[in-house]
Amino acid sequence: MENEIKMEKRGISLRTLYLWLIVFAIFVSGLMIFLTFHLSTTFHELQDATDEHIKLEKAAHELMDASDYLTEKVQRFTVEGKKQYLEEYFTEAFETNRREKAIEKMSENPASEGALKQLQEALNQSKELMNLEYYAMKLVIEAKGYDDYPKILESIKLNAEDAALSEEAKLRKATELVLSDEYYRQKKIIRSNMKESLDELENLTNETESGSEKKLNNEVFLTRIVIVAEILGIYAVIWLTSSLGINPVLKAVDKIKDNSPIPEVGANEFRYLARTYNKMYAVYKKSIERLNFKASHDELTKAYNRAGYDLLLSSIDLKNTYMLMFDVDDFKKINDGFGHETGDRALIKIADVLRKNFRSDDYVCRIGGDEFVVFMVHSDPQAHELISRKINQINADLGNTQGENMPPISVSVGVAHGTAVKDTKTLVEKADEAMYRAKRNGKHGFEFYTPQFQ
Repeated sequence: MENEIKMEKRGISLRTLYLWLIVFAIFVSGLMIFLTFHLSTTFHELQDATDEHIKLEKAAHELMDASDYLTEKVQRFTVEGKKQYLEEYFTEAFETNRREKAIEKMSENPASEGALKQLQEALNQSKELMNLEYYAMKLVIEAKGYDDYPKILESIKLNAEDAALSEEAKLRKATELVLSDEYYRQKKIIRSNMKESLDELENLTNETESGSEKKLNNEVFLTRIVIVAEILGIYAVIWLTSSLGINPVLKAVDKIKDNSPIPEVGANEFRYLARTYNKMYAVYKKSIERLNFKASHDELTKAYNRAGYDLLLSSIDLKNTYMLMFDVDDFKKINDGFGHETGDRALIKIADVLRKNFRSDDYVCRIGGDEFVVFMVHSDPQAHELISRKINQINADLGNTQGENMPPISVSVGVAHGTAVKDTKTLVEKADEAMYRAKRNGKHGFEFYTPQFQ
């Protein structure tokens, strides 16, 4: 009791309070460092998950690109008969191995089992499709009398009926096999499996990011509590640290004026605000991208609209690009005789048929009411035969409207390659001239621009 009275008289020791404040400051500072470290770790986990998703998505696209590459080479070989395309096909299939490497990359992540299964299905379907491609190649080899060809094709035997065909019939049969509806149906299955794989990856990434974001929010909340406790408990000099917030704020204002993300520097609370702002900025940019898609694509057909076409035209590589200008034959009669709703369905069908018959990296544009343009990129000037086949197939597909309650459709097409002109303006003019020439020659056909047109 006597000691308590003495303590009450002396009051609380400032030295003791000071020492306790030092201990508290050290503890809080250590806790801040710990939480900052965990925030950084959590952020990197989130970033790593995003990077891993990008890698896996790229691997999935590699498989489809490789499959499309093989399709292009086998089609070129069956149409033109050049052994160069045969060699390039087997180099991709057994040396470059992009499809198998995509599977290996996907299998490195145990969490991507669902996506891997779908991608494996796409690979299996692609390999199954190769049997049909091998048979088509063997038809060409037999027709051309080639002696030197990959050993794997030695085991491919033509059935008696095909073996008895003439050289021209074998070539025609080979081309039909790799340009048929059945062939494209199997390609569609491969794309479907790949889409399911990409959907699985998207779900996996969303789950990972959701968990990391929740963890990040919890740690940010704890960090804010510690900051408040430190402000209340540490001596007034703590306010000098405001300098750690003022400069970043001034820089952030400049960045906001420039419509740029905020640098994540300075005090922890400001970094939290910067991260929050940057997330909102990312959502904003994504929204702008979606708006840009609507601005550059035709709402009815989902093809590129005039604005998208102008942008594509300004950036194409003339040395490696074909321009195909499509005009629907007698489209006014469809609108007048069957109504505009049928006309709209006809336009949708045309866009779908064009996408079906061209590669996934070619561009389909609707530049007017019934005018379409296709940019075939990465194409050499010697692909006339392949393009002719494609256009004939397109007119065949458009002419088949059974069960669709619309008349048969046909198109007239003008084709020009960038190497035949000096600039994009001339490319458009020459493709247009070729198209009108096809119109004058009876429609339902096509014309290639060559310098002899002059």
